[in-house]
Amino acid sequence: MAPGPTSGTPVIVLVVEDEPLLRIAAVDLIETAGLEAIAAADATEAMALLEARDDIRIVFTDIDMPRGIDGIKLAAIIRDRWPPIKVIVVSGYMDDPGDLIPEPAAFFTKPYREEQIIETIRSMLA
Repeated sequence: MAPGPTSGTPVIVLVVEDEPLLRIAAVDLIETAGLEAIAAADATEAMALLEARDDIRIVFTDIDMPRGIDGIKLAAIIRDRWPPIKVIVVSGYMDDPGDLIPEPAAFFTKPYREEQIIETIRSMLA
């Protein structure tokens, strides 16, 4: 568990992915980078975690998810309700979401390079 840059508290990354194997892989990626990860199977579960916790610093979310709220809507909700939380959005179906992704979220296509995700997380925490 790596401490936050100035606070000494752990950096929590919420991984939101409906595909179980991809969710496990993303959690492993985050933990291998020395950060703490928690997981949600969809945006509804993610919002419940965001409402219940105040230690989540970054949300790493897929776009295509079930139950009505996709990753783009989730990113917009996070920007409006929890503006300090940084967002990374990934998709295997969309090449460039353009203005659909709210600023200042980062976007990557699947398959993404793990090094790019870690580098982006580290720059978001700087």
